[in-house]
Amino acid sequence: MAPGKLTIAGREFNSRLMVGTGKYATNEQMVAALEASGAEIITVAVRRVNLAEMGKGCMLDFIDPKKYTLLPNTAACYTAEDAIRTCRLAREAGLSDMVKLEVLGDEKTLFPDNEELLKAAKVLVAEGFTVLPYCSDDVILCKKLEQLGCAAVMPLAAPIGSGLGIRNPYNLKIIMEAVSVPVIVDAGVGTASDAALAMELGCDGILMNTAIAGAKDPIAMARAMKLGVEAGRLAYEAGRIPKKLYATASSPLTDIIGS
Repeated sequence: MAPGKLTIAGREFNSRLMVGTGKYATNEQMVAALEASGAEIITVAVRRVNLAEMGKGCMLDFIDPKKYTLLPNTAACYTAEDAIRTCRLAREAGLSDMVKLEVLGDEKTLFPDNEELLKAAKVLVAEGFTVLPYCSDDVILCKKLEQLGCAAVMPLAAPIGSGLGIRNPYNLKIIMEAVSVPVIVDAGVGTASDAALAMELGCDGILMNTAIAGAKDPIAMARAMKLGVEAGRLAYEAGRIPKKLYATASSPLTDIIGS
């Protein structure tokens, strides 16, 4: 049995795991990790790739566009204007009009700037982009992003690259109840159990980079994340037993022979 498919803006994906392309030791290692992850959506930081070098051995030349859906992201953007400009550049370069919108508030925490994020999302949706915004785990913000027309919301689990795992599962559950678009956990995952927990909570997908690229063995960790996401989603779809204070016999006392 395989977990159900992820649907974003009418497009179906078999994998609920999305992975980034930064921080790998070599491009060859990145390719192997992407393959091991089973991911179909791959994020690319537009401002960290020399688009003029496409076809001349740049990182993008190692990614098969027939195999993966590219998700340009606006990493390192601190204003709505910069993020909007970066998305337009990605579309003009032929990467994609489905974008991960990221507008950061400061360099230390890398938390999103909510006001700038909303401003950028409004413009990009109006221009026909499929917007997937990286945001704080704030239910009101997520509702506003949905109302603007974003195709998903991507609340953080913990600060980017921290590896702290799911810090506030209760907020994530409230967000999932409040919006009808996919909820994709973004940032903060450290290991496969974090990925499994996110999926067991009912999140639609999960995006990560550092947890894989920064591992001692990125290829093995990519495989572990793939399995963690699949196991967590299957457990969610299967429906776990309720938690109880006291024991419940595995072999019921009713209909016992000789009773």
